[in-house]
Amino acid sequence: MLDPNQVSAIVLAAGTASRMGSQKQLLRVGPKTLLEHAIHNLRASSRIGEIVVVLGAAAEEIRPLIGAGAKVVVNESFQEGMSTSLQCGLRALDDKAEATFVVLADQPLVKAATLDLLIAHYEKHQPQILIPLYRGFRGNPVLLDRSVFPEIGALKGDTGCRAIFGDHLENIQKLEVDDAGVVLDADRPEDLEALQRVYASGHFDLETFETVQTNLPESPNLVIVGRETVAAAFVKFAHLLNYRVTVVDPLLTFAEMPEATGILRSMDFSLLPQTARQFGVVASMGRFDEEAIEQALAIGMPYIALVANKKRSQEVLQSLGLRGIATEQLAGVRAKPGISIGARTSQEIALSIVAEIVAEIRKT
Repeated sequence: MLDPNQVSAIVLAAGTASRMGSQKQLLRVGPKTLLEHAIHNLRASSRIGEIVVVLGAAAEEIRPLIGAGAKVVVNESFQEGMSTSLQCGLRALDDKAEATFVVLADQPLVKAATLDLLIAHYEKHQPQILIPLYRGFRGNPVLLDRSVFPEIGALKGDTGCRAIFGDHLENIQKLEVDDAGVVLDADRPEDLEALQRVYASGHFDLETFETVQTNLPESPNLVIVGRETVAAAFVKFAHLLNYRVTVVDPLLTFAEMPEATGILRSMDFSLLPQTARQFGVVASMGRFDEEAIEQALAIGMPYIALVANKKRSQEVLQSLGLRGIATEQLAGVRAKPGISIGARTSQEIALSIVAEIVAEIRKT
């Protein structure tokens, strides 16, 4: 059994939180700030030894929140991106550390028991990278084996540990956990509101699948994975065309995307409405790509688009191939989806894909 000193945690709290509009480490959920919750949960784990907190922006304002029992390091180069904070944290780790969690300071509700469960799995199976899943959706924190530390040290710019995943496809493992905290973070003001609701209620209870009544019985069902800008634009275009559109995301509500006709909060496409015409668009910005494409292929979806750059698309398809999915199946995934209109913006990309789907529908 691993000694507690052999498993560490690096808490990334150096960023400027530009999307939130304020220093989110200092925002409160209940009586504590986001950062205080994250550190408290790490201290409550029976399996984690050293905790390293990496500060950058507003370091002197944040430092008093940390308290005793954690090592604080300041990344003077935080403006150069996340890679510098990861490297700063790794340099501060004790030499005894065999593995470390990479913890996001804006994830306050990850249970200590979940961290212990991940460590137990790592101890038994020894993956180089271990990722928690909730309802099939990829979450955080990621647990990294010491063998990948040198590669983290070679990263540049605003890239996180996901940048090395493509080089370790055979040594990445995923573990399903009963903890919504691994997918609950605070990137946007509405995320913070959701965190506050969950904390106040003491549980996370969104229905797995919700739908609204529509008068579109013969309409195709367009399935969009994700809720970022491309996904949101896609849903608006589909709504204008009077198509059904089901959005797949673990946290989305109809208030956030009212044009949707359905929301699936589980990465299980067998729960989708049964229709002969289903079209899938994976636009989760890297978060759920592999899982979504695997599900789409499993139900025989005739059109599957992956919105990602060339490198990421290759990694996804290679990973699925290593998991036993046939080459001929993967060949049907559109890694360069959409008709050619010179699309650059998220809205233009969504328009080009919707146009391609319309063309596919008209063929039948």
